[in-house]
Amino acid sequence: MLLLWVSMVATLALAAPAPGTNGQRRGAAHAWPDAPNVVLVVSDSFDGRLTFYPGSQVVKLPFINFMKARGTSFLNAYTNSPICCPSRAAMWSGLFTHLTESWNNFKGLDPNYTTWMDIMEKHGYRTQKFGKLDYTSGHHSVSNRVEAWTRDVAFLLRQEGRPVVNLIPKKTKIRVMEEDWENTDRAVNWLRKEGINYSQPFVLYLGLNLPHPYPSPSSGENFGSSTFHTSPYWLKKVSYDAIKVPKWSPLSEMHPIDYYSSYTKNCTGKFSEKEIKNIRAFYYAMCAETDAMLGEIILALRQLDLLQKTIVIYTSDHGELAMEHRQFYKMSMYEASAHVPLLIMGPGIKANIQVSNVVSLVDIYPTMLDIAGIPLPQNLSGYSLLPLSSEMFKNEHKLKNLHPAWILSEFHGCNVNASTYMLRTNQWKYIAYSDGASILPQLFDLSSDPDELTNIATEFPEITYSLDQKLRSIINYPKVSASVHQYNKEQFIKWKQSVGQNYSTVIANLRWHRDWLKEPRKYESAIDQWLKTRTNANKF
Repeated sequence: MLLLWVSMVATLALAAPAPGTNGQRRGAAHAWPDAPNVVLVVSDSFDGRLTFYPGSQVVKLPFINFMKARGTSFLNAYTNSPICCPSRAAMWSGLFTHLTESWNNFKGLDPNYTTWMDIMEKHGYRTQKFGKLDYTSGHHSVSNRVEAWTRDVAFLLRQEGRPVVNLIPKKTKIRVMEEDWENTDRAVNWLRKEGINYSQPFVLYLGLNLPHPYPSPSSGENFGSSTFHTSPYWLKKVSYDAIKVPKWSPLSEMHPIDYYSSYTKNCTGKFSEKEIKNIRAFYYAMCAETDAMLGEIILALRQLDLLQKTIVIYTSDHGELAMEHRQFYKMSMYEASAHVPLLIMGPGIKANIQVSNVVSLVDIYPTMLDIAGIPLPQNLSGYSLLPLSSEMFKNEHKLKNLHPAWILSEFHGCNVNASTYMLRTNQWKYIAYSDGASILPQLFDLSSDPDELTNIATEFPEITYSLDQKLRSIINYPKVSASVHQYNKEQFIKWKQSVGQNYSTVIANLRWHRDWLKEPRKYESAIDQWLKTRTNANKF
């Protein structure tokens, strides 16, 4: 039986101002009698809907359930950009993607950027990081970069291997993702040898690769990650009969952006119902393994008598489509891709509470500082989550004013041929593209259409217009789109010059090589034509 949670002493925060305005801090101004430790576990590609009903029925996640029972879970938490590096840049900076200008997996924060962890260290916290970080610039493959830079080019090429499953024969194999387990072991050992001995509070970060799909080297020299890989041990955690086979629109009726994504992800071919269910089952099994590593951290904290004085936060950089909307991976504003888990437990955190307010990963930064009692910078895009999860806040009417009733997510990377912007409110999901005029927007009422199968943007023009105006009040998205377009050209030209005479050979043998090599002159010509067109961001 766990010890009773320590009571928290706090004062209420004043209502938070809108982004970009001057005003009060967005924190709860809490003060613990003893500053708590903080542990943040961030996985990759975890669909947040699996942490609550009915998604939670498909796979056993005992440690996520443990956190739900003893803490606060956020039912509508979202990534600010559904791809690794830009999402993590938002999380570590507390700023929206268009402010960090983390446009793709190659462009993130400067390595010397001051993160929330740096600030906590300056204020007396001992800090430690293990595992996947991926929020700074310079990572990921050349192919991934070129695909992002050339997404506006008028061609259609498959960039990924077809999604497949791979089962380890050994029935008792538990440690499938060995790198993640090694980092988990390192974090546990640090708690046992270092964390327990500190007189100062500590903040520990653990980043996991799972449940991100595994690399698929069988698809060629330049390959993506389209393999869902697990063992029978983890598959037993999945309720196969509960797996839902997603409905797909006919290819001819797909939104043009969705069709581009499905094609470049190599998902426009035929898939049997068994194939789809297996991909989803293997993905859920990978989520179960992720949960077990989270559990190792929780168990270590409990064994060391640290759990009652440590706030534990679990989230993910984005979700995983797992064949919903005829796609795998992320890079989409659909729920499977954009909805993330977010659970908080620890001293002073409400137990067994589900919060329906929309929140996002930029809220991690102010929350971490708020836990430490550090004044929050005025320029943050996010808001502290403590007012929504702390035991000190009882008045639900006041809570509604502590966080905006919307979140912003945006995407500018590969596998999507237009900059994408999502405004999510309690009822509506509005998705705008590019300049807001050249591509039809999407509008979904998630209360009546949770699978997002019916775009009602043209059916409800007044709501569409109102949401678009709200989106434009937050971000001048046509101007941002034009800036990204110009950035892509500039980066591509620099890269082309860097490879010199090898350009034709190098570009032909990136991940799209199977399609490119059939008509290389056609595709080079399309790029030449794209480079000749001019984009002026100033007109917006």
